[in-house]
Amino acid sequence: MYKKIFFALLVLFTSIAIQAQENLGFGQRREIVSPEIHADNSVTFRLLAPNADSVSVTGDFLPPKGWAQGSEKMTKDADGVWSFTTQPLPSELYTYAFNVNGLQMNDPNNVYYRRDVASTLNVLLIGGGQADVYKVNSVSHGTVAKRWYESPGNEMERRITIYTPPGYENSNTSYPVLYLLHGMGGDEEAWATLGRATQIIDNLIAEGKAKPMIIVMPNGNVAQEAAPGESNLGFYKPQFQLPHTMDGKYEETFIDIINFIDKNYRTIKNKSGRAIAGLSMGGYHSFHISRYYANTFDYIGLFSAAIMPNENVKSKVYENIDATLLKQKLNGYKLYWIGIGKEDFLYKANVEYRDKLDKMNFKYVYRESEGGHTWRNWRIYLSEFLPMIFK
Repeated sequence: MYKKIFFALLVLFTSIAIQAQENLGFGQRREIVSPEIHADNSVTFRLLAPNADSVSVTGDFLPPKGWAQGSEKMTKDADGVWSFTTQPLPSELYTYAFNVNGLQMNDPNNVYYRRDVASTLNVLLIGGGQADVYKVNSVSHGTVAKRWYESPGNEMERRITIYTPPGYENSNTSYPVLYLLHGMGGDEEAWATLGRATQIIDNLIAEGKAKPMIIVMPNGNVAQEAAPGESNLGFYKPQFQLPHTMDGKYEETFIDIINFIDKNYRTIKNKSGRAIAGLSMGGYHSFHISRYYANTFDYIGLFSAAIMPNENVKSKVYENIDATLLKQKLNGYKLYWIGIGKEDFLYKANVEYRDKLDKMNFKYVYRESEGGHTWRNWRIYLSEFLPMIFK
């Protein structure tokens, strides 16, 4: 009698367990591996979608179509699995997504993804080259903190990402500081996620190619307390352009960030211990902040930078640009670094800006790369800029 009851319960629990596994996806007849990186660095993407009429993959490993990423149609097999295999790809960090019957979606078999403004994209990394500096390697790691600081100029507390180098907590050393600024639509998360800034600096320090430093990654949108979902506004849809975008308010109140860092961290509190760099809107901010506070930074990096303000914007920050640039030059600096892609929509603006600097005999280092306004270029620029500062 007891044996029959035990056997019945065993069958019942086994049935429930199998059903639970099927609900979790373990009951699929075929395991889906996507993305699969092959020995020659080609990549196969797969998606189980038996009822779909059309599926394509879009990603930055494909030739772009204007502002949009390129796409390729995927092929369906007898089991309803769609697939596409690339040509061998260079070492890089790539983003991608699927398009199913006209609807963009993430790869359900890849848990790794990043948010870029209001889009989420899967990521994959191909090593053996440039992307090795973006990997989490077996080296000593710094600490990444998300902190809140008081900004009197903006009358609010604001969130900021701060990297401290390996050994910071156990030493009495004072460190130089790089203020690293994101582009339009970004926030204090952008450089640490899409930009791989913390992995890059960890690896360069470990290789002896960069000095140990603090990296400060602020939110460049002064209308925001913090990145979407991290403030008291809750889970709202991120927006590309917010109030006070590139109107001088951020530059004017940037001193609040410097004061917080110098008060709360062991820093070198003079221009020889400060660098500022940024991409796109962050390059714009770096340009204007560094000349507005003309004796504050010895190292300046402009990555695919927007340059001149809109003529309709009125701010004391944008007055006397040439005069403040001349003052910055006369005060002295150690590195002024400009990088831009040949296909970047801001290329012409950077040519014109370099003409201005040439006429002023304002010395700079210029880096021209392939491609356009992309994170691929900005990660490269950062990995080249870091070894050049605080020497």
